[in-house]
Amino acid sequence: MLDSAQRILKDVFGYDAFRGNQAAIIERVAGGGDALVLMPTGGGKSLCYQVPALLREGVAVVVSPLIALMDDQVATLEELGVAAVALNSTQSSDEQREIAERLRSGEIKLLYLAPERLVQPRMLAFLQRLPVALFAIDEAHCVSQWGHDFRPEYLQLGQLAELFPQVPRIALTATADTRTREEIAQRLHLEQAERFLSSFDRPNIFYRITPKDQPRKQLLHFLADRRGDAGIVYCMSRKKVEEVAEFLAAQGYPALPYHAGLPSEVRAANQRRFLNEEGLIMVATIAFGMGIDKPNVRFVAHLDLPKSLEAYYQETGRAGRDGLPSEVWMAYGLQDVLFLRQMLQNSEGDERHKRVERHKLEAMLALCEETRCRRQALLAYFDEELAQPCGHCDNCVDGVETWDATEAARLALSAIYRSGQRYGVGHLIDLLLGRETDKIRTLGHQHLSVFGKGQLLDEAGWRTLFRQLVARGLADVDLDGYGGLRLTDACRPLLRGEVALELRRDLKAPRAARGSHAPSQASQLVRSDERPLWEALRTLRRKLAEEHSVPPYVIFPDATLLEMLRSQPCSLSDMARVSGIGARKLERYGQAFLDVLTDSPQAPAAPVADLRHELVSLARAGMTPTQIARQLDCSEKNVYSLLAESIARQQLTLEEALDLPEALLGEIHDAFLEGDGELPPVAAVAQLFEGRVPGGVLYCVRAALEAELGG
Repeated sequence: MLDSAQRILKDVFGYDAFRGNQAAIIERVAGGGDALVLMPTGGGKSLCYQVPALLREGVAVVVSPLIALMDDQVATLEELGVAAVALNSTQSSDEQREIAERLRSGEIKLLYLAPERLVQPRMLAFLQRLPVALFAIDEAHCVSQWGHDFRPEYLQLGQLAELFPQVPRIALTATADTRTREEIAQRLHLEQAERFLSSFDRPNIFYRITPKDQPRKQLLHFLADRRGDAGIVYCMSRKKVEEVAEFLAAQGYPALPYHAGLPSEVRAANQRRFLNEEGLIMVATIAFGMGIDKPNVRFVAHLDLPKSLEAYYQETGRAGRDGLPSEVWMAYGLQDVLFLRQMLQNSEGDERHKRVERHKLEAMLALCEETRCRRQALLAYFDEELAQPCGHCDNCVDGVETWDATEAARLALSAIYRSGQRYGVGHLIDLLLGRETDKIRTLGHQHLSVFGKGQLLDEAGWRTLFRQLVARGLADVDLDGYGGLRLTDACRPLLRGEVALELRRDLKAPRAARGSHAPSQASQLVRSDERPLWEALRTLRRKLAEEHSVPPYVIFPDATLLEMLRSQPCSLSDMARVSGIGARKLERYGQAFLDVLTDSPQAPAAPVADLRHELVSLARAGMTPTQIARQLDCSEKNVYSLLAESIARQQLTLEEALDLPEALLGEIHDAFLEGDGELPPVAAVAQLFEGRVPGGVLYCVRAALEAELGG
């Protein structure tokens, strides 16, 4: 079965090997078993049900929460030559009847439905008359009443287990803590399903969180070298969304607003533009984003604090779905905390629910004030351990300066207590700095013992300290009153001198130029000498996308274009080796892109031959694939591909290409030679060596064996 799955992966989707748990999940579902899949955004969840759909008889029914996501997936599959349709409320009755007839005739392989439509008795009865290959429940966290995207209609999907007992079901999500995973299994009757939990880590994303200080100015600084990149800016309120969109447009950035208060036709038009055009910025509330499948979103910025780490992870996960370097940035302040706590207090729900939501907000605040690696802290929340600091977040790169805040914190807490636990931060700072304002004199607070005793910090320092005291739960906000601060029980050990308090110090300015530590963005992924050819490829992609009425990334994502640019294929057979180019896309678009690559004045006369010749020389000189990639300024994947090709052409021996321990080489040989027939594809043995050797090593060994057996 895996051999058939591997052929589909290459021929239809254009990929050489499965990633992570994909092969095991596909084998489970294609074999008729149920599965609960937790896989990060960009990890390849769709393949986990699309490949089994093509392996099994009948139609695969995919439950998806948003029409936009369904349409996007259908357009992508149609470009691959896969018969897929979405059935939704935007279609006329004639269109729906035509789809029903195509389903009866067995023409359709994947049917996308919203949960509301699927659970209608008429639809369920219709499906019971069809051969159903499988049910895929995407965004399965929507079933959880504790989750951030709860959809009550998902609760009815549990009946599929009773109505279709012989049909395998796969539930998939990118965001689910332990509680949510258990709720998904219980409500969807997937208690016996095999669980596949992939890492939450998104190593291509750079995390940066900064205290608010003129947030619009900070946003402009963040966007300064990102012109031409697609991104999302999240704001808390509809009013702020519109103001920020107007502000960015006035600064020369193509920005559009999106929130639930806009007319539906405006929302739809803005979303369509974001998907179809290059370099747009969407300024949005959390109403925008779930199911957005645009792979080349290069950044996500938050101008306000998300209410939970689940929401933060989900929203930031919309960046870099193509695996290329991307950055997520957030500015937050004390007012965000006050606003979210006020919202929580005024929300519906029992005290248990509010207690859970308070815990989620506290975890979000803890990440903001974190002094260790951000990625370690984020993954720990999802019960995953990262052994070493990631080296790819602001805390790792910039370092974190901490200070002994014990004395200052006790003074701040004393000011809260002695002034009656009724006043906000502004008044408390005036009190500590000894400012005789009208309010201070009216209240007689100039006579308090703490008046003027706070000269050890300036106003900005005190604001930072009060924010951190609230974030750490040592002080709280009186939401029933007028937002004044009050003490909590947690501050007692500090006031009694039983513990000390170490806090992070806010950096007033970046310690180094952005380019010294920021990850490369899409606009920086190509060298200046490559840019003309890169833009020519993007122009062709845009033209073809307009002709076929699909977003540009449906033709080819940036990652495929980039590999095309770097590997410089000079024939259709070379083009077929580029990741993401399957048989249908090769037939449709291969020659057009090949013409751009070979006819462009920027294209070398014999790029692949020249690169291969240089690579062979470097390998014979004893350089490793990593060193060769750095020397040639290309990816290691391309290096391994060219090494394997050179070995197959007998221009290079395996020993010259790779320095492998004899025992490991023997083990790899045995894995390829254990059958009596042809050599198995790399994907069939890759899982045996996952984490031990790069996948490219296996391609090189297989190429050497092919050359040996063929000779």
